[in-house]
Amino acid sequence: MKVALHWPRTLASRLSLIFLIGLILAQALSFGAQYYERYESAKNTMLGNLETDVSTSIAILDRLPADERPMWLERLARPNYGYLLSEGEPGTPIGAGEVPIAVTSITDAIGEAYPLTFTDIPGPKKHFQGHLRLSDGSPVTIDVRPSMVPLSPWLPVVLLGQLALMIACTWLAVRIAIRPLTRLANAVETLDPNAHPINLDEQGPNEVAYAARAFNTMQARIAAYLKERMQLLAAISHDLQTPITRMKLRAEFMDDSAEKDKLWNDLGEMEHLVREGVAYARSIHGSTEESRRTNLDSFLDSLVFDYQDMGKEVQLSGKSEAVIDTRPHALRRVLVNLTDNALKFAGAAELLIQRDKTGLSIKVMDRGPGIAEEELAQVMEPFYRVENSRNRSTGGTGLGLAIAQQLAMALGGSLNLSNREGGGLCAELKLPLQA
Repeated sequence: MKVALHWPRTLASRLSLIFLIGLILAQALSFGAQYYERYESAKNTMLGNLETDVSTSIAILDRLPADERPMWLERLARPNYGYLLSEGEPGTPIGAGEVPIAVTSITDAIGEAYPLTFTDIPGPKKHFQGHLRLSDGSPVTIDVRPSMVPLSPWLPVVLLGQLALMIACTWLAVRIAIRPLTRLANAVETLDPNAHPINLDEQGPNEVAYAARAFNTMQARIAAYLKERMQLLAAISHDLQTPITRMKLRAEFMDDSAEKDKLWNDLGEMEHLVREGVAYARSIHGSTEESRRTNLDSFLDSLVFDYQDMGKEVQLSGKSEAVIDTRPHALRRVLVNLTDNALKFAGAAELLIQRDKTGLSIKVMDRGPGIAEEELAQVMEPFYRVENSRNRSTGGTGLGLAIAQQLAMALGGSLNLSNREGGGLCAELKLPLQA
């Protein structure tokens, strides 16, 4: 069974993983080199002391009377080796190919004066013994118990402290590296030509400051580009209003005929299209209307009563009990566009307001023909008209929903369309809940 390893999905996780693995490997190599150097140094020191100590101890035992030698054994013993006044334990002779380095040191120290034999002693803790005889023929055994260089008890604590320090430094380095990217990503995600531009802070390292300046410059260019387009459309509208008005006046002096009616209708459609185009351009560029605190329930009641006073079948359901900061004229334009569409294609509209923890929802519903599912997203595009009753023959320009969507975004909300069960369309305006 193969285990597939995958990179973490976030940049912070990847950088943290790379830094931690690199630092831990570097720390392990450093610790290994230091431990090896310490081991070699301790071994050389121990072997040097072993030669001097063994030669001195054997000389002392050889010169002492036989009855005093047992009392000196404890004084001459060391943690890794000691002395026995006997033939030692039974074992196997040490082969020529596996001679411990301590055997060579002992042989170099006393091998010329005292013939030596060495045996391996089996057992839970394997060790070896060197056998010799003193000048009076008494046997002496050197019992050697090799052991690793002991670790200091404080070393694991230091290693854990170093690991914690590496993790903290890695987290700090990754946070410093990721924070500018996070700010830039948030700024790009919230970039809205309909709102006042919020410039990024241009302080910090050179790379961060350069990226912030580039983003601020791009944001200013986009705003200037949209403003230029809006001014262009406004100028075209202004210039077209005069010839359209003159053409209407001339049409008034024409004799009544079918051609006059057609011309009058075409001029009216041109005028309506120009006005809608300018309205769409202004909705893209953003409204200069100031936000006001608005009681949403009273606002919707006023809107619905206006329709009912005109004899329109518009109903309101639900209460929000919310007072929000919004642009009332822009909000009214969105709801009027949606309600007019419902009245145009269904003859009646129902408004439903709901409130939850995430925000406010205002639904404009009808029982009209609805829209095909594959066209729900396309109808939000400018100048797109559904190829059925919702076409220009009903007076539509294909800009009503596009204007409503742009204004909804300018209000900080969103507009979604969906078909209702049993037929009809539901246009849902979601707004943030602001106290």
